[in-house]
Amino acid sequence: MTIVTRLAEREDNQLPARFARSRRSITTSAMMRTEDFDTWFAARGRAHRFTVERVPLRNLMGWSLEPGSGNIGHHSGRFFRVEGLHVTIGAREWQQPIIVQPEVGILGILAKEFDGVLHFLMQAKMEPGNPRLLQLSPTVQATHSNYTGVHQGADVKYLDYFIDPGQGRVLADVLQSEHGSWFLCKSNRNMIVETTDDLPPDDDFCWLTLGQLGTLLHRDHIVNMDARSVLACAPMAPVEAGAVHSDTDLLSWFTTERARHDVRVRRIPLADVRDWVFTDDDIHHVANRYFRVTGVAVHAGNREVTSWMQPLFEPIGVGLCAFLVHRFGRVPHFLVHARAEGGFLDTVELGPTVQCTPENYAHLPEHERPPFLDLVRHAGADRIRYAAAHSEEGGRFLNATSRFLLVEASEAEATAEPPPGFAWVTPGQLNSLSRHGHYLNVQARTLLAVAGLWSGRL
Repeated sequence: MTIVTRLAEREDNQLPARFARSRRSITTSAMMRTEDFDTWFAARGRAHRFTVERVPLRNLMGWSLEPGSGNIGHHSGRFFRVEGLHVTIGAREWQQPIIVQPEVGILGILAKEFDGVLHFLMQAKMEPGNPRLLQLSPTVQATHSNYTGVHQGADVKYLDYFIDPGQGRVLADVLQSEHGSWFLCKSNRNMIVETTDDLPPDDDFCWLTLGQLGTLLHRDHIVNMDARSVLACAPMAPVEAGAVHSDTDLLSWFTTERARHDVRVRRIPLADVRDWVFTDDDIHHVANRYFRVTGVAVHAGNREVTSWMQPLFEPIGVGLCAFLVHRFGRVPHFLVHARAEGGFLDTVELGPTVQCTPENYAHLPEHERPPFLDLVRHAGADRIRYAAAHSEEGGRFLNATSRFLLVEASEAEATAEPPPGFAWVTPGQLNSLSRHGHYLNVQARTLLAVAGLWSGRL
């Protein structure tokens, strides 16, 4: 008897078209009109009590400073720890506090067709570090400790769709990094799962199209970092006539960048980190730059656990993340930067052209500042194709806000050979790379999400 194995298609060629249809659905939706979103979102904010108060770091209930090392840990031994890190990248060397969280979390968005258009189930979720507390998050946004019940809180809604492969059809599933400057080798599973189940959303959830989400991405502090990261992984690469670099050449260039960077890190006791000041209230740099480690007490009526205390990293100053954009042969390209950061799993990931907090470089001469920083900072309104303020992950960072920009590069700026470590790459190439882990950093994924939902106007 001959057993015939049925082969699966390697790619769903209809999927990009389905995402494009959802992207074009901006003002109309089978589930929620765009003009009704603000009313719904404001109602979710009024429906629950949200408070965040600063607490001295040494007074955090449930957390302690370990004798000797000074490392900060939770009494359960889970969630995350704050330790010290010694980093050497080429000729640069420094020490800093770092978040150590080896667990792999789940960031998952449920998708479903309504009237032939894909919609995505988004949650109005409070995070203590968010500038406005409430933001749109993925359907599921949970650490392993959260969804296995270490906090002894309520179950995570809709979780089964992301931990049981038979619950729906997987459209995207990839491990992606978090901030390489603040996390040590942290990854989350970014997932989009399509369902045909009848799912009346919970009051804190709503179905939105990609077009509606693209509109909301133009507003400050509405779509959270985790949702932006997942949306960047959606397989919706535009059809492009060509690129400055072939895909093979691009991968070869990137592999060269990874191979040429000498990145060495080692964990050290937090108490031994030099150039940082330890007080009862916080931990901060001697020059009051970069970030501080502080504590908060939280009450959130709609979370699995309604009250808790925790440490948060609070950046000093507002960040700037920008891609320079130029059309080569009528095809949009972004100028990417191969960035080495101490917390990356594999030395280098692709980031925006500019990614920094400008205040950290104000004391340095111009030639020691990041390339293209002044060009981006002084770009006129006629060159800015996108601008919005977005915050980073509010469960670990307090008021971590960056201004995200897409800035048009002039012919002269684009034709000049970019500095080492920079390359012109199309949105389609970045979208292809985003379907694989640890190629694009979290800041680049935010801008890729913007580009993917707004590609017709670049």
